[in-house]
Amino acid sequence: MGRQEPAQPPQVVIAAALRRRRVDAGLSLSVVAQRAGIAKSTLSQLESGTGNPSLETLWALCVALDIPFSQLLEPQRASVQVIRVGEGPVVVAEQSDYRVTLLAPGPPNARRDLYRIATEPGHPRRSDPHSEGTVEHVLLATGHALVGPLDDPVELHAGDYICYPADIPHVFEAREPGTTAALVIESR
Repeated sequence: MGRQEPAQPPQVVIAAALRRRRVDAGLSLSVVAQRAGIAKSTLSQLESGTGNPSLETLWALCVALDIPFSQLLEPQRASVQVIRVGEGPVVVAEQSDYRVTLLAPGPPNARRDLYRIATEPGHPRRSDPHSEGTVEHVLLATGHALVGPLDDPVELHAGDYICYPADIPHVFEAREPGTTAALVIESR
């Protein structure tokens, strides 16, 4: 069996990626923070690896930097990659019991990323619009959920699939404990 390098904590990986993407874009901390609607001090903490970013904050930063979410997590690539349940870089939402794990970032010339979602009933995960042309594909693995455009979500059961524009407000609301799904985000 091949040896794997020890995984770095998500905050360390995110910090390095944020700093690198911001510098590559030639943008100041102030400009990126303003575009993302967060405090400059918050961005500074995130770039130093001392902050604990929410899913909402990271999405806002991705929109501000015009990058796919996966570029903040950049896991190592291997010829065969296995990510067991409970492993991988997990990011949590602020307002809901919603956790997302990056499973496979898109290749360099594609803007498609694969995630695992684990969520519980109680507070829906309402998402602000992503970059123009973004589409989400959801395959519900377990449970029951309302998923899709905020103004017209669709009821899904285990095994159901939905595709919808994600450049408009959208929602994922678990209706049953232990709801999980596979999520593919395509950016155009």
